[in-house]
Amino acid sequence: MITRTVSKNPRTTRGDLVNDLQRARTKGLKSCSARRVPLLKPVHVQARLKFAREHLDDPEEDWENGPGRLIRVKERMNGAMYRQILSENLLPSARALKMKRGWVFQHDNDPKQTSQVTKEWLRKKHFKVLEWGGALCPWDVFLYAEQTIGASQ
Repeated sequence: MITRTVSKNPRTTRGDLVNDLQRARTKGLKSCSARRVPLLKPVHVQARLKFAREHLDDPEEDWENGPGRLIRVKERMNGAMYRQILSENLLPSARALKMKRGWVFQHDNDPKQTSQVTKEWLRKKHFKVLEWGGALCPWDVFLYAEQTIGASQ
């Protein structure tokens, strides 16, 4: 019934649907909306800013043993810039880290990373991408795995 109503009139509101359902005397169905939440909570923003400020003047040599090339982004990044950075740095980073075939690329659920254009670009380049829910940041996943594996050994 809902699909039919919306198909006939795409401008149907939630209230219209609720009224239609009540008129149809449906039992047990409730109307609700998903709560909008920020991509990052204020506490996470503050933690990231604190880390960035603490390491702002670190020399590049301190970052050389990190998970790949370090790229400084001087403006707000968009999807095109993200794909450009990947195209110039992803494979060279994997080679520099001496990663063998079968490695899996991981990024978080930032909109520029999950856009259809970016997903298609990664698919065309034949990169394997780790799918994850995004509830944990990559470091949380790493720490959880380290604690779980470390505890079992």
